[in-house]
Amino acid sequence: MTRPDSKQKNRQQVERQQHLIASAAARLMAEDGITDYVQAKRKAAQGLGLPENTRLPDNAEVEAELRSYQRLFQDEAQRQRIDHLRKVAREIMSLIQRFNPYLTGSVLDGTAGRHSEIDIQLFTDSAKDVEIFLLNQRIDYEHSTPRTDRAEAVLTLQGDDSVINLIVYPRNQERVVFKTRDGRIRQRLRLEAMDSLLTTG
Repeated sequence: MTRPDSKQKNRQQVERQQHLIASAAARLMAEDGITDYVQAKRKAAQGLGLPENTRLPDNAEVEAELRSYQRLFQDEAQRQRIDHLRKVAREIMSLIQRFNPYLTGSVLDGTAGRHSEIDIQLFTDSAKDVEIFLLNQRIDYEHSTPRTDRAEAVLTLQGDDSVINLIVYPRNQERVVFKTRDGRIRQRLRLEAMDSLLTTG
């Protein structure tokens, strides 16, 4: 029978491991350009020599560690990078306003790093309409694999120093509340609110 103090020690050990994994995952995301939380956590656990069945921290803990790391080691450069990516996003959103664009992801929430991509959700009747528009504007794009079954397509644009993913959803999905893998509501922002975001940071 496990003694109460042994249970407490086991719980503390698990919490310490999770904190180590979260810190290592945050560093990988900040420095190596990993954008997927699950991938970063698994790679961090592997790098720490922990077994595959180790309990991983949730995304919120990794995000908190990522923000701390960026404040400590990338503060000014990271702020400038995010400001630049938000300005690029605003320019693209203004161009494709007819498709109901929303900024989402790390560029919106402020955790974007030097390798982060811009994610813009579009809500329209057909992804083909977006493709035709881009072709008419002579904007090159390529198809990327959607991260969710809800998305009809992902059209990726290569900017001078940034990558923009146009994630196309059916129009009737615009009022649906999107959530992250760990159940948190996914933030998104319309073009009308972009100027306020750029002003306040």
